[in-house]
Amino acid sequence: MVARVVALPLHAVRSAWRRVSAWVARQLVTGNRRVALLLTLVTAFIAIAAVHVSQSWFSPGLLILPVLAGGLLLWPRALRILFVLIAVGLAYDVLEDKAGPGLVLTIVVTAAVALQLARTREKLGMLGLRGEAMLIELRDRIRAGGSSFGGDFLVSSCDGKTLEVALVDVAGKGVDAGTRALLLSGAFGGLLGSVPQEEFLPTCNAYVRRGAANEGFVTAIHLALDLATGDFVVSSAGHPPAAHFDAGSGTWRLTAARGIVLGVVSDLRLVPEQGTLRQGDALMLYTDGLVEVPGRDIDDGTDRLLGEADRLVTTGFRAGAANLVRALSTGTGTNDDRALALIWRT
Repeated sequence: MVARVVALPLHAVRSAWRRVSAWVARQLVTGNRRVALLLTLVTAFIAIAAVHVSQSWFSPGLLILPVLAGGLLLWPRALRILFVLIAVGLAYDVLEDKAGPGLVLTIVVTAAVALQLARTREKLGMLGLRGEAMLIELRDRIRAGGSSFGGDFLVSSCDGKTLEVALVDVAGKGVDAGTRALLLSGAFGGLLGSVPQEEFLPTCNAYVRRGAANEGFVTAIHLALDLATGDFVVSSAGHPPAAHFDAGSGTWRLTAARGIVLGVVSDLRLVPEQGTLRQGDALMLYTDGLVEVPGRDIDDGTDRLLGEADRLVTTGFRAGAANLVRALSTGTGTNDDRALALIWRT
């Protein structure tokens, strides 16, 4: 009877321990939470040691270290929780007369900077210094190709039967636009070929709308081309119209596909255009940087683009994209991002 009475409490203790261990394991399943726990322990140790061990060895000013480490290694939500714990530890040191207002102000300012760093890294989707390293590597690769760091990008997908191409223009210039273009290119590239053709732009729109409202709009044009028949569908979300070269008539014409820019409203009101790419025909997708010139009507820029494209009819389309961009960049006096995709059927 005694053995049974003792066994029951031991069994309950073991069961409770297993439940607690499983709960702790679930809470620490991600590296972000493990880092947060480590910084919490460091914070508690510094705050207590400054009072009960030695202020010369464990100054309350050392609380700046977990603040900075948190800004580099934690997501904003976990960082804010850490800041609360640091504030508790700092308040304890202040009550014990181990920290003054100057130190408190310094830590508060440092925390504000660290939180801003964490928010920037959250937009990049990367912790630590990997985000900056990724952008520096991307910048170096782009500069090696002779281009600036901008917000235009192209993604494509081909399964052997259908070619899909999306040309995207992100609002803004420089590093901000380039950073956002980098994130969107990965997302849009993953969607291309993974969702039905007619759902590509609406799905991209839903993704952009989940971001911050002040990040600006995005224009995009999507082409789905049947490689066997040449049938194509062009869909546009606020993007300059694609141009279709008809070898039969020897002329370029602008497609009539239209829709609202990405990231503004839930319904893009897309009106796609269908057509057929016959032998000798070509399709040209481009961004507004090629046709917009300050002080001039955009129609003038479009006419200039089509005029330059007429020259490709005799020289061939193979080197056409690079030649067109080069010709249209001369004498404009602007440094806007420019991108062009040329697809033809032999």
